[in-house]
Amino acid sequence: MEEKRTEISQLGEFGLIDRISESFELKNPSTVKGIGDDAAVMDAGDHYSLLSTDMLVEGIHFDLSYIPLAHLGYKSVAVNVSDIAAMNGKAEQIIVSIAISNRFSVQAIDELYKGIKTACESYRVDLVGGDTTSSSSGLIISVSVAGKVAKEKVAYRSGAKPGDIICVTGDLGAAFMGLQILEREKQVYLTDPNMQPNLQKYEYIVGRQLRPEARTDIISDLEEKGVKPSSMIDISDGLASELFHLVKNSGYGVRIFEDKVPIDKETFDTALEFNLDPITCALNGGEDYELLFTISQADFEKVKNHADIHMIGYMHETKSANVLITKQGNTVPLSAQGWNHFKP
Repeated sequence: MEEKRTEISQLGEFGLIDRISESFELKNPSTVKGIGDDAAVMDAGDHYSLLSTDMLVEGIHFDLSYIPLAHLGYKSVAVNVSDIAAMNGKAEQIIVSIAISNRFSVQAIDELYKGIKTACESYRVDLVGGDTTSSSSGLIISVSVAGKVAKEKVAYRSGAKPGDIICVTGDLGAAFMGLQILEREKQVYLTDPNMQPNLQKYEYIVGRQLRPEARTDIISDLEEKGVKPSSMIDISDGLASELFHLVKNSGYGVRIFEDKVPIDKETFDTALEFNLDPITCALNGGEDYELLFTISQADFEKVKNHADIHMIGYMHETKSANVLITKQGNTVPLSAQGWNHFKP
């Protein structure tokens, strides 16, 4: 009897990853951690080597009608450096592979690599190789990043314990709202090409979408303060989705407070302009590339005065009780509606 066809959209991205990883078993003793974290971890003797990869596909992850190629090059590096930072490590090398169609000129590729070079200089990483090939439609960028971390400092998604404080960096929801502005202005332009985009009022949130930054500065700050996160992940698919990764990997629940979730005023005001709930944008927006991590209560004093680290809740014993305490004091279940790459 023929096996019934299962659509990938039924599994979703993470279900597909789980399905793939189930059929592979680690055989080399040097492989410390395989699929399931922000980066793979390999034993390199006196330290751990870290390896991660990310692919950006035109029409899925970016729209060249409003993202400059130099910004896209920068972003493609930053999102990979962010994965290494999420292991409490430091990125050192990248490999960039691109597939390009004949609508791209040499000058266009120069622009893309100008952004890649700027990011390499900003994050002090070396471009050490890659591949180029043709594409029948659009641009595809695949970046692999290698880094390292001291063995005693590596941070996994699985290490959080009940009572640990949940922290996030920066502010959330900005990249999502920046995307809403860019999409709106694109539609205005398509309706009337004589209309100029109105982006001045939204400079911060548009910048967060077009040219995000990996929070390598936070990794340095934590090291300086002698703080090792008990768990860590970067926020690429939305705060709620990443919180559920910590829940799944640690086996414990999360309790967060709405009034503690950092939202920039420009993000907040723009969400209201679009008739969206700002906290929903922060929880489910994605692409902020901030860091979500947990620390033991003993480390509270070391980071409590850091201007860019916000304590939004804590871990607790019950894995199934993942809740948000609203500003009104109501307890509501957390749900993750983050980015789905495999929409039906």
